[in-house]
Amino acid sequence: MQIQQIKEICLYTDNLEATRVFYSETLGFSIISEVANRHIFFRVGEAVLLFFNPEMTREEKTLPPHYAVGPQHLAFQVDLCDYKDWKEKLQQKKVEIIHEQFWKEGLYSFYFRDPVGNVLEIVPPGIWE
Repeated sequence: MQIQQIKEICLYTDNLEATRVFYSETLGFSIISEVANRHIFFRVGEAVLLFFNPEMTREEKTLPPHYAVGPQHLAFQVDLCDYKDWKEKLQQKKVEIIHEQFWKEGLYSFYFRDPVGNVLEIVPPGIWE
């Protein structure tokens, strides 16, 4: 038996409105669920990106309580031919690229922040292979 993939990843935000605007309008992710002051869920390829208000999920009664504070990190993989276009798109939308990293074998990635301070990264295929 093997785990096939990470199906969902969860981040936390105290500003669901800014999160909705950034991830839906800036990054173009479709919203699949939204409950005011509790959560917003986005489709990202075959995965789901969950954002919860940590104050609401800290006191969860139905599911196990969960929450986090402070900046978190995740990376989005894009086709190598789209890497430059993603960088340009974000810069046009006034999203600051805070770092570009050059890895082994000519691979590279870039980092930027969402409105609540999470560190996001755009990576091409091959970074972890």
